[in-house]
Amino acid sequence: MKLKQMLYAALFAALIGALGILPPIILPISPVPITAQTAGVMLAGAVLGAKYGGMSLVVFVSLVAMGVPLLAGGRGGIGVLLGPGGGYILSWPIAAFIIGFLVEKYWHKMNIGRFILFNIIGGIIVVYAGGVTYLSFMTGLPWTTAAFQALIYIPGDLAKAVLAGVIAMQLKKAYPLITKKTKESTLTKVA
Repeated sequence: MKLKQMLYAALFAALIGALGILPPIILPISPVPITAQTAGVMLAGAVLGAKYGGMSLVVFVSLVAMGVPLLAGGRGGIGVLLGPGGGYILSWPIAAFIIGFLVEKYWHKMNIGRFILFNIIGGIIVVYAGGVTYLSFMTGLPWTTAAFQALIYIPGDLAKAVLAGVIAMQLKKAYPLITKKTKESTLTKVA
């Protein structure tokens, strides 16, 4: 891996950490807070592609596991990952990878609608699948109850998917990092 790609992955890990400065919104019906950080997950995949987008989230989640307080509300540590919301956080690298994979596959056909759709697939469906299943397992709630509780998050996450899609589309036009789908994610050489 080249230094530039490592820097991009680190930059997005830092961006997601910076989004954690915004305070979490705690809802009385669920132990999982609303944060802005899922928008960063969507952006990482859409802008960096599968390999480096996923890698940026592996770095981020690893730092959180080591206790670095990067999550909204200054949270960090293995206890957060083992808590009720841990499944959502642990699914972030997979979500970024899937978003990046889809963006790479359709790079030359990308438009705002596809960016939003891919953000919904990876950033909402994948994250909710992991998060709801983990929440159900950790709390003993029936899966359907945990899924019903997650419905409250959908409007905000749809807004984040649209916002991340708009930003990714503008970055594609102004500063494209993904050039084409290859065996591994390809970042352009920007000097």
